[in-house]
Amino acid sequence: MAKETRPERDRNKVSVLFVDRKNDLQSQLAEYYTNKQFPGIYQAFSAGPEPDIIDCDMIITMYAESEDIRRQRSKGFDSEYLPADHGYDYIIYTRPDVFEELAGKTVWKGKQILADMGSKDDFAATDDKELSEDYMRMALRIREWVRENMEDPRKLKELVSA
Repeated sequence: MAKETRPERDRNKVSVLFVDRKNDLQSQLAEYYTNKQFPGIYQAFSAGPEPDIIDCDMIITMYAESEDIRRQRSKGFDSEYLPADHGYDYIIYTRPDVFEELAGKTVWKGKQILADMGSKDDFAATDDKELSEDYMRMALRIREWVRENMEDPRKLKELVSA
């Protein structure tokens, strides 16, 4: 299998980097839905300061709903799967604590946005069925945020936090 090359920024699209702590859940879903819903408008990426593996329960839940996120990969800030120039149009933090820690303090150039997309800490599941439902609610909430806020790139300008 051929090694993937570092992606180049497509200057004809708005570039977005979604950030959460481990790049294992919220930022992955936001990246996935942005690229799926608006491929002609955005070039979306995601990363986190402590990359991990993509949440396996989320992969299973999404696959059961005919959404295949198996090709998503967790990326650190220096990942070879991100453009090298650090020049994104928008950096969107999916958690308030990560925004407070990192906004304006990274090598990335771009407008900073806080978009609290929730976390697994919000889940109240007591069994596998409820856990799957919690994941689906999160996925639908993120999909809806992407649809509402990214359909028109001018809307992102109104969301800039820092």
